[in-house]
Amino acid sequence: MHTLAFVNQKGGCGKTTAAVNLAGALAGGAARVLLVDLDPQAHATLALGCAIEDEPTVTDVLAGDRPIDEVVQRVAGEITLLPATERLAEFEETAARMIGPERRLRAALERVAPLYDFAILDCSPRADGVLAANALRAADTAVLIVECGTFALQGALKTLGVLAEVGERDAHTFETLVLATLMDRRTRFARELLIAIQARFGERMFDTAIQTSVRLREAAAAGVPVQVLDPECRSAQEFVFLADEVRELAVRSRPPALTATDPFSPAESPIPSRSFEPAQSTR
Repeated sequence: MHTLAFVNQKGGCGKTTAAVNLAGALAGGAARVLLVDLDPQAHATLALGCAIEDEPTVTDVLAGDRPIDEVVQRVAGEITLLPATERLAEFEETAARMIGPERRLRAALERVAPLYDFAILDCSPRADGVLAANALRAADTAVLIVECGTFALQGALKTLGVLAEVGERDAHTFETLVLATLMDRRTRFARELLIAIQARFGERMFDTAIQTSVRLREAAAAGVPVQVLDPECRSAQEFVFLADEVRELAVRSRPPALTATDPFSPAESPIPSRSFEPAQSTR
């Protein structure tokens, strides 16, 4: 299983949108995908149509109260979700009284690793807290989200510094790559900023840049990945391209984990399915 942690130091950069729809694109290509919501705002959970009330969540897994395989749910787009609620903020408050709180997620993921090809961790907009430490300790790849907006490059460089400090402190090595989001090719400023970001990060950048899209907002409102809402739209195709890059990354970094004969074979697992109604396209 290849694990990617989606990180940034601020909200509103398209991080959750990228995590949810990359999960949808990978699952649409027959990969077994686990999406972990590590944000107390629970945006990934809400974006997949889940309103958690009395059900267990990632908080219970991190606290050691429930095993991960009893908490995950099958949601829209054939994604398996480890959901969150605002209760996740409690873990940040109680972690100081725990032994090795930053190792909790990695231990939980190791329990179910044979069931999945990819785990995507949607982190809170803070790269230096205990939740981010859990994600980065579990990650093979940290995906730094850089929006194509004002001051984005400065913020990205600051976050890279934080990631390096976390990796050194926790003695865990992970690759850091950069994904450009909220790209508006109609504006000269956004195009020039993308060129500047590419010049700064070079080969550490994904070739795919995620453009702004009404379809992505509509998909989140409908509680489904964009591949379910409108698989032929431009945004869905962009995430297909990104998924191809992620597959190549996984093969490159862990050749034994993905075989050439059957790279994404489905596995039977006792995961409850969340019922949903696919939205009708208005395209």
